[in-house]
Amino acid sequence: MSQDPQARHAHLAARLEADVGKQHVASVYAEALLKASEQAGQTDALLAEFDAFLGEVLDVFPDLESILSSRLVMHEEKEGLLDRAMGSQASPMFLSFLKVVSRHQRLDLLRAIRRQAHQRLSKIRGRVPVQLATATPIDEAFAERIARSLAPLAGGSPELERVVDAKLIGGIVVRVGDKVYDASIANQLRKLRQQLMERSAHEIQSRRDRFRSPA
Repeated sequence: MSQDPQARHAHLAARLEADVGKQHVASVYAEALLKASEQAGQTDALLAEFDAFLGEVLDVFPDLESILSSRLVMHEEKEGLLDRAMGSQASPMFLSFLKVVSRHQRLDLLRAIRRQAHQRLSKIRGRVPVQLATATPIDEAFAERIARSLAPLAGGSPELERVVDAKLIGGIVVRVGDKVYDASIANQLRKLRQQLMERSAHEIQSRRDRFRSPA
């Protein structure tokens, strides 16, 4: 039996409200982390450590992430796991941060916190996220040249994310915020095809009009 539409809408609204709440909490932790790291002059190193923890530990050991995220596991147990998983490899500041988040049972928000921290730091430093899609991979030097050329368009220092999309055929597609600048061959072909279709339609209509005109 299908769920009542009104009930579905209520469930969706509740989920959206929960997601917004989580993002707000994540932003609070991210702001606190950045404030402490900026004062200590360790922001870049700390965020790199944060990235490494997610990519090299939690991505590799998803069971560990499940345990850390669970509210059924006591903080003391999580603290012990963090000590064993991180050991002496973690900086005191980052390990202390993880334990504070654990104490408040919000380790389930680590990925959201990391994302918020990067976004806030980019804003603080005048960086603008720019997605660059190309048909084939490009090297670092070429990416840097493109980034410099995009600075006026971005209105700040471009923070380039490179994406390979073979469907582009050639050229590049740049996304700055919600604006897309398409300079791909595929896009040019689509425009050319549209122009040909419009021209053909115009010619057909012109012929029809001539036939309809009185002799």
